[in-house]
Amino acid sequence: MSRNDDHSFPSANDAARRQLLKAGTLVLLLGAQQIARGATIVAVRVWPANDYTRITIESDGRLQTQQLVVGSPPRLAVDIKGIDLNPALRELVGKVRPDDPYIAGLRVGQNAPSVVRIVFDLKQAVLPQVFSLAPVAAYRDRLVLDLYPAQAVDPLESLIAERLRDTRGGGSDTTVAGVAPRELARPGEAPAPVRPAAPAADPLGDLMAQQSMKPSPPSGPATRDTPNLVAPAPLPPVVGTAPVRPAPAPAPAPLRPVPNTATASRTDRIIIVALDPGHGGEDPGAMGPAGTREKDIVLQVAHRLRDRINAASVNGNPMRAFLTRDADFFVPLHVRVQKARRVQADLFVSIHADAFTTPAARGASVFALSQGGASSSAARWLANKENQADRVGGVNVGEHEAQVQRALLDMSTTAQINDSLKLGTAMLGEIKGIGARLHKGSVEQAGFAVLKAPDIPSVLVETAFISNPEEEAKLRTVAYQEDLADALMRGIQRYFAQNPPLARSRQL
Repeated sequence: MSRNDDHSFPSANDAARRQLLKAGTLVLLLGAQQIARGATIVAVRVWPANDYTRITIESDGRLQTQQLVVGSPPRLAVDIKGIDLNPALRELVGKVRPDDPYIAGLRVGQNAPSVVRIVFDLKQAVLPQVFSLAPVAAYRDRLVLDLYPAQAVDPLESLIAERLRDTRGGGSDTTVAGVAPRELARPGEAPAPVRPAAPAADPLGDLMAQQSMKPSPPSGPATRDTPNLVAPAPLPPVVGTAPVRPAPAPAPAPLRPVPNTATASRTDRIIIVALDPGHGGEDPGAMGPAGTREKDIVLQVAHRLRDRINAASVNGNPMRAFLTRDADFFVPLHVRVQKARRVQADLFVSIHADAFTTPAARGASVFALSQGGASSSAARWLANKENQADRVGGVNVGEHEAQVQRALLDMSTTAQINDSLKLGTAMLGEIKGIGARLHKGSVEQAGFAVLKAPDIPSVLVETAFISNPEEEAKLRTVAYQEDLADALMRGIQRYFAQNPPLARSRQL
C-alpha cells in the first residue's frame, strides 16, 4: 500500500480529534442563551408577607431573565431565557395564597422555544427586585423575585395602628385581648419597683394621642398593613398549642410628625421592646433531629413574649412589643436593626435556638455585642454562623444597599454594650430560675451583626440547643415556651427596675 493510501484511512485518534474540534466550534457558534438551555427548574417557593412577597425559583444552573412592569391593571411579566416549561415550574401557579398582599394570581407558559414567561396579576403597584443567588447551604442556583410595595410599609405606623386598636377596643392600657397584667415576680418575691422616666417629649406618644382624638374608621377585617394584628402563617405542630385567633383591625391612617404637645397620661412614655425571631422564609435556621425548624420555634416564643409585654406596664406607662417579623418570611440582618430603630425601641431581643455539630451540646445562652474579640471560641463560632443568615436567606446587594449595610453594622457604642450586658445578665438569671440548664453562666460577647444598633441595648437569646433531642422536644411544648416567655419578661422588668427608660430625643 502506498503512502498516499495511508492518508485515505484516518486513524482512530484523528477521528476523535476532529470530533473535539467540531464540538468546540459548535460551542463558539452558540450564544449564551443556547448554552443555558440545559438549566432545569427543580423547585419553586412563594413567601407572602406584609413587608414584601418573595418568589424563589431554584434551578440546576444560573438563569437569565428580563422583566416588564405594566401599570394598569398592575402586572409584572418575567421572561426566563434558555429553559423549557416543566412540571416544577407549573407548580408556581398553585403556590399563590388568596391572602397574599401583592399577588392576585399568575400565569406561566412557554412564550418561545427557549423562553418561559410568568405573568403576575398584582393587587397593588409594586417595585420588583429580581436577582440571582449562587448555591449555598442546601440550595442550588436561585432566581429571586421580591415584590415590594410602591409605598413602603412603615413599621411605626403599624405599631401605632395596633396600639390604637387596643385602646379603642375598650381594653385598659395594660391588657391585651382581655388578658390581665401579669405579676411575673418569683413566688414569694415582690417585683422590683420601676422608677418613672423623667417627663420629656415622646413623639410616638404624641402621634398616638393625636390619632386617638380622631373619629375611629369603620371596623373591618384585619388588613395586611398592620403586621402584628394578623395570625402568623401556619407553623409545624407544637404540642398543645392553642390556635391563634386573628383580631379585626382598622387600616392605619397616614401619619406625619407633629410638634410636641401635652398628651394623655397613658401615652406620656410608651416602652417599646423590639422582638426579633431569628431566620425565616428561605432561611430555616437550625434543624432538630426530629425535623423541628428553628425559625418556627422562635416565632412561637416571640408571640408568647409579645403577649406578655403588651399586657404589662412600667410604672403606669404601657409597654408595647414590636416584631421584626410576625410570620414566615426572611428579613435581612441590617433591616431587623433598621426596623427597631425606626420605632425607637428601648430594647432589642433576638430569639434563636442553637445547634451544634454533636447532639451532646445543651443549655440556654445570652449574648451581647463585642467591639473586640469574642469572649470564647464558641461565641465566635456562633456569631459567624448567625451572620451567614443573609447568604442563606438571600439578600439583593444593590449599588447603595451594601454601603448602607456596612455603615450600619460598623456602628456600636460602649454605653450600648454595657446596657446590653445588664439586660443579658437579668435575663440569664431568670432563665436559670425556671430550671433551664445554662450553657454558660454569664453573658457572652461576640460580633453579632443583628446586635449592632448603636443606641438600643440589644441581646441575642439562644433558648436551647435544638440539635439536642431532649431540648428539641422541650422547645416544642407549650409549657416550656410559656416558661421561657415568663423568664424573658421577668428579665426585661428587672432590667427596667435598675435602668429606667430614658426620654426619647430622636425625631420620627
